[in-house]
Amino acid sequence: MVRKRQQPVYSTRDAQEMRCERCGSYPCRCPTRRSLPPEQQEAHIRREKKGRGGKTVTVVSHLELTADDLKQLGKQLKHACGTGGTVKEDVIEIQGDFREQVAAALKALGYRTKFTGG
Repeated sequence: MVRKRQQPVYSTRDAQEMRCERCGSYPCRCPTRRSLPPEQQEAHIRREKKGRGGKTVTVVSHLELTADDLKQLGKQLKHACGTGGTVKEDVIEIQGDFREQVAAALKALGYRTKFTGG
């Protein structure tokens, strides 16, 4: 007699916790994310200071890229500005006020840019 694999009868994890944030189902049924070509994207560039201990950060958002492509673009922007930064939750953060240099680097790569914020 062959036994079928059974789902766990009881789990300590909350069902809502296991659901996907985008599609709301478990397991996730979202289509795999693909990077759009640079010509079809507009990068929003803003300067932030709030909640960072007075330090200024340049934030690049609204890019539809895979995690690997976003990481690679973040690395290129950090190198172009000669400073540090990070990639968090679909945004690229560059340490310091480098809006003009970031915009120039993105335009050289083919992205449209837009300055947002104050």
